[in-house]
Amino acid sequence: MTKIKVTSTNFANKQALSNECLEVYATNIIGGQWSLPICYALLSGKLRFGELKKLFPNITERMLTLQLRKLEKNKVLTRTIYAEVPPRVEYELTKIGYELKPIIKELEKWAKKHKDVK
Repeated sequence: MTKIKVTSTNFANKQALSNECLEVYATNIIGGQWSLPICYALLSGKLRFGELKKLFPNITERMLTLQLRKLEKNKVLTRTIYAEVPPRVEYELTKIGYELKPIIKELEKWAKKHKDVK
């Protein structure tokens, strides 16, 4: 997951499209291979980093960290650090994140309907 240079034409195009098209804005926030599965997992409540890693064994720790940071930056989830030894970190959806529930459920229904149709 590399950052696009702010001075690039690609960045300018993405920004313009995101500003003009709300669907693009939304997919920029929750898009990505792992964002929706992470949000889906958190619909049931708080989870620790290790619990998320167990749910998605094919994701690298680095990618999981990057996706969690992106979702936190976009205020979809919160990260709570507890001052314990060893440190405990929990992730939980925000109000904005929980508003994704009907959208995620509709995507699930759509996928079930169309998955085998090719």
